[in-house]
Amino acid sequence: MKSITMASLPDALISPLELSHKVWEDPSFIKWKKRDAHVPLRCHDTVDGSLKYWYRRSKVDKLVSNLAVWDDNAVTGALDSAAFWVQGLPFVQSLSGYWKFFLAPSPTDVPLDFFKTNFDESNWGSLPVPSNWQMHGYDRPIYTNSQYPFPLNPPYVPDENPTGCFRKHFRIPNEWNGRRILLHFEAVDSAFQAWINGVPIGYSQDSRLPAEFEITDYCFPCGSSEENLLAVQVMRWSDGSYLEDQDHWWLSGIHRDVLLLAKPQIFIEDYFFQSWLTKGFSYADIQVEVKINGLGGSNEIDRHADINMEAILYETGKWYESDENVDLQASEVARLELCPSNKNIGFHGYKLVGKLENPKLWTAEHPTLYTLIVILRDASEQLVDCESCQVGIREVSLGPKRLLLNGCPIVIRGVNRHEHHPRVGKTNIESCMVKDLVLMKQYNVNAVRNSHYPQHPRWYELCDLFGVYMIDEANIETHGFDLSSRLKHPTSEPTWANAMLDRVISMVERDKNHACIISWSLGNESGYGPNHSASSGWVRGRDPSRLLHYEGGRSRTSSTDIVCPMYMRVWDIVKIAKDPTETRPLILCEYSHAMGNSNGNIHEYWEAIASTEGLQGGFIWDWVDQGLLKEGADGTKHWAYGGDFGDIPNDLNFCLNGLTWPDRTPHPALNEVKYVYQPIKFTFVEDKFKIFNSQYFETTDNIEFSWLLVGDGKCLGSGMLSVPLLKPLDSHEIELKSSPWYSLWESSPAAEIYLTMTAKLTQPTRWAEAGHVLSSRQICKPVKRAHIPSVIELPESPQLLIEQRDGAITISNLNEWLVEINSRTGTLDSWKVANVALICKPMLPYFWRAPTDNDKGGLSNSYATKWKKFFLDNLIVCTESCSMQKLTNHVAEIVVVHKVIPKDQSFVPNSDRFENNVFHKRMVVFKVDVTYLIYATGDLVVKYNVYPHSDLPPLPRIGVELHIDKSLDQIKWYGRGPFECYPDRKEAAQVGIYELNVENMHVPYIVPGECAGRADVRWAAFRNCDGIGLFASCYDGSPPMQMNVSRYSTEELDKATHEEDLVPGDDIEVHLDHKHMGLGGDDSWSPSVHDQYLIPPVPYSFSLRLCPINSSSSCHDIYRSQLPKP
Repeated sequence: MKSITMASLPDALISPLELSHKVWEDPSFIKWKKRDAHVPLRCHDTVDGSLKYWYRRSKVDKLVSNLAVWDDNAVTGALDSAAFWVQGLPFVQSLSGYWKFFLAPSPTDVPLDFFKTNFDESNWGSLPVPSNWQMHGYDRPIYTNSQYPFPLNPPYVPDENPTGCFRKHFRIPNEWNGRRILLHFEAVDSAFQAWINGVPIGYSQDSRLPAEFEITDYCFPCGSSEENLLAVQVMRWSDGSYLEDQDHWWLSGIHRDVLLLAKPQIFIEDYFFQSWLTKGFSYADIQVEVKINGLGGSNEIDRHADINMEAILYETGKWYESDENVDLQASEVARLELCPSNKNIGFHGYKLVGKLENPKLWTAEHPTLYTLIVILRDASEQLVDCESCQVGIREVSLGPKRLLLNGCPIVIRGVNRHEHHPRVGKTNIESCMVKDLVLMKQYNVNAVRNSHYPQHPRWYELCDLFGVYMIDEANIETHGFDLSSRLKHPTSEPTWANAMLDRVISMVERDKNHACIISWSLGNESGYGPNHSASSGWVRGRDPSRLLHYEGGRSRTSSTDIVCPMYMRVWDIVKIAKDPTETRPLILCEYSHAMGNSNGNIHEYWEAIASTEGLQGGFIWDWVDQGLLKEGADGTKHWAYGGDFGDIPNDLNFCLNGLTWPDRTPHPALNEVKYVYQPIKFTFVEDKFKIFNSQYFETTDNIEFSWLLVGDGKCLGSGMLSVPLLKPLDSHEIELKSSPWYSLWESSPAAEIYLTMTAKLTQPTRWAEAGHVLSSRQICKPVKRAHIPSVIELPESPQLLIEQRDGAITISNLNEWLVEINSRTGTLDSWKVANVALICKPMLPYFWRAPTDNDKGGLSNSYATKWKKFFLDNLIVCTESCSMQKLTNHVAEIVVVHKVIPKDQSFVPNSDRFENNVFHKRMVVFKVDVTYLIYATGDLVVKYNVYPHSDLPPLPRIGVELHIDKSLDQIKWYGRGPFECYPDRKEAAQVGIYELNVENMHVPYIVPGECAGRADVRWAAFRNCDGIGLFASCYDGSPPMQMNVSRYSTEELDKATHEEDLVPGDDIEVHLDHKHMGLGGDDSWSPSVHDQYLIPPVPYSFSLRLCPINSSSSCHDIYRSQLPKP
């Protein structure tokens, strides 16, 4: 392939797009006339103005998150945010707003000379900038995980390459007269060229980092009556797309803001703040490397006696101690002066040095920031230029098997985060970013990995302010090359070396002053090769103050300071941590894949992390479901995923892996994350309660402790807990006998006693109100005496009335209730109480569940595939025998033998769903023996003995399905809750008595499946508005149940592909399970439920108790009572 280099372009302003060579298909040509990467520039006019800018910009907290918008209002919200971000900057102008727009089918089909000032744009449409054009009706979004959305033929892209043409008119303010004008694009996807007044001014690739061009000579002078024209041509696909194969939506356009910057003739163009803490942290040596533009070839300040510079550090914490007028400049704490020796080989800037006494250190727990002002003055001390940012003083280092921050081995309680908005795609909104951070902090998340690209500049400022550790990741992923046996990853190809290194350099240079960044990342899933080695060498040379991260090459190469595997099983990470030859810490870059109803087993990771030196946490995949808003045929909008836009190829719903829905409503699993991430730990061992402050830098000064003792679901007592101030990593023990709840526990007759200990904030923070629960744990306490249930005395009358006719057995007690059992099927078909139908369909043993995403993962080896192979989704219950006898005047017994077989009896043993001719033609998947004991009191005890076929795979559930009348929609239960929980995801769900409407039990995962479960349920009541209903409990020594209650049938949940497709049934479906398989979640593409949460095909026995109830019935009394043995 013929190549063109940047240096080979003529000095004359000839657009690279005007050449016959397709530069967007040349990895050696990545930019033209683009300025070097640097930190964001503010262009202040005064020191006081810069301080006021940060004073206002830092006044952001949880209240801002309440303004987050996720619907069509987000379009305006994005424009408002772009305007807000430049407020207080007199020499920065945002060009956000509506631009003229035309979408061409390819770069060769753009309108002729559209970039010229005399072009007629009157028939063009308009498009907001910033935005992705696919989110405004042009083209279509495409979602892929690893495969490229075009043929893998690097560096070529399809001829059909949608190309956006933009035009925007602007004027240069009069106040900018005599200044140099810079045009700054914060991010454009994927490659673009720009023109000013018909003159080409630059070309750039890299969809997630800025491109900046000087346009001084091409603009009309200030005060001119003529408007300037900015024209931009954006190609959807370029050779750069081969480096951007991240697992997210492919969206195009100018998706971050476009700025005009006005700088003096000599100006500060970049600066790098660094600090070095002394032992004991009594002071910090501080330094700022500064680059100056405009000094000419000498680039020496000492040859320009009329120019000098300094830097000042201000302590921002003092600004907010009073609501009155604040003297911002009085907060100065250090002044940095030009280093007299400035002859470092290879560095052509200037160094300012100083010392900060008694620095206040930045951590995620206490994110103290300083404001740095860099000032350029002339000989008369007049300000020439002024730049600023916020910085933190902290030290990132490595110890043996430890990542250290300020000398402490912090634990990473992290999440991965894509930039994603359901309405505006990759465009950012201030309140929505704040919403993410408020939620993260409230759910005890302390770290974020920018997956898998540098994000909006404001995101870093907010993470500095809120206190979130960050891995900043280069915009490099070439995952799709894994699917080819003939192509090497670009990291092994010299032709891609410059493009890859440029992306890493540009990230570091833009973001280098942010305290939150503790590690740089070379990208994601891009193999491993020489180009990574080159990038790692550059980063370590440029910034030795941070660590380096890269998972490629099996996460243990020389290019990473952290062992950073993804989705590695618990036992394997423990093995690495215990390997004496591995001295690096292990932090999972991705784990606990949060796809749909997931995140089972996560507590096992954290038990290992807490007990194993060398394990320092990880980043859950990922933060938000990447659903996009799409309008349906009925005009309503719903969350859409891959394929919903007609996008081919696509990876369906693999973009829905979040701990939150697209509008940041938390998934139930986020409660489990909050629990395993909580900073205050409560334990009970050997009659001692221990409270441990696992924070590394914060005391418990802003925390109050309380306790609650509950017996059989009822409060026995509560109160505040007197705990001394706990320093970081300090603990406090309470002897059981000296505890304030001891006498209550000792005297309680309850059969079950739970102690809940809670830690709450006493003062509001940036991210939570006072009273916010930081940590809570419920501890089951042993009872002092064995509970002896009261045995119900059966009255002499009324007696059971039994009638058999037409294949039905009816059992009643006068006119109070009537039970009907089908003598042919042996099933309980109907149960009526006071003319209210409690059960309206046959009560049956049940073994299937609507597969979750994790159940489907693994193709032919998935749980769902194996279940369907044995027809678990298509079974019918047949009856081998049904016999009835009246044991006494008050008890009747019906014994039934069921055989559960495939509903379709036309199969032959050698069909595709069978192997080795295992089954005969009337295959029996389960044999179930059922005994009904019907009492005159209205109680029904059902005993089940289940015998699965021994060749079955692990089972979804062993339980009973009921269909109750749709009016019984008030659900009350004694078990874990109040939120959804399952056997392997229930640590956060506390045992208690809860009450919800059936609609609120449902969990609306975007792709329906098994949901709404509640674990360890002792009893449940299903009532109508009059209090009439049905009671159900485990019985006769059976363990607590797993319960599901839904208006949607299991078949409906299995069939629907979108939540909005679900059709409620005519009744309420209830599942009471003796056993229910865990959810898994170590990943979503292989069977990952841990062994202890599987249900092997062995015999099971359990009993249930059912009875009618009214508004005055005590469920607790029923549960604790015993029916007499017949």
